[in-house]
Amino acid sequence: MSQDPEKMKAMIAFKKRLEDQLEKLNTEAKEIQATLDAVNGILLTTGFKRGDVKDASAGPAPAMKEVVLPKPAAEPAKLQTQAGPAPSSAAPAAQPIEQETVIPLKAQNEEPLALMYFEKQQIHVMPDESKKFSVNTPPFSNFLVEKVFAKMQEKDKELVRLGQLTPDKMFSYNIVREGELIREIIIKNVDEERLKELKSSIRWTLEKMYEKIKSA
Repeated sequence: MSQDPEKMKAMIAFKKRLEDQLEKLNTEAKEIQATLDAVNGILLTTGFKRGDVKDASAGPAPAMKEVVLPKPAAEPAKLQTQAGPAPSSAAPAAQPIEQETVIPLKAQNEEPLALMYFEKQQIHVMPDESKKFSVNTPPFSNFLVEKVFAKMQEKDKELVRLGQLTPDKMFSYNIVREGELIREIIIKNVDEERLKELKSSIRWTLEKMYEKIKSA
């Protein structure tokens, strides 16, 4: 099946991101393995047995050195946090999204509109550049930005105010533009429930925008 140049460019960029991510994961795996080997060595030198920790109330455990596992390096912030997912008051941050790596967004007539792909807790939406989607074309700003994105932000800001959510876990988004053209939408901190709403809202918005572009 033939691919137009813009789609190929998007997929090549995505492939590069995957390769970079794989390299990071391989490095982290080596660090964890080295730490695990060190822990095993400490356990062996202290004469550790499984029965030693069977019942902590039975007596003090054998003296062991404290081992602190290295924390993975924090990912450099790409966007300013604006708002985030809405967990319950007792719930931790939204769990990582388990979805297809790449999801094509299409109109009802199967016309391609955008590619959506996932990177950790971030969603990247890359509109079909041949469509020339502009931030000024309705209903992008008056619906997707003001009614969908802003609504999620406001909900998370309230959760932060109530102490039910930390600022770094709030929903945030960044619209990458070239002039007035939309090149990419990056969305951070999204749970499964919001993913469904976002996928539907973004697809519907782009389809309506494309209808206006064609009729212009």
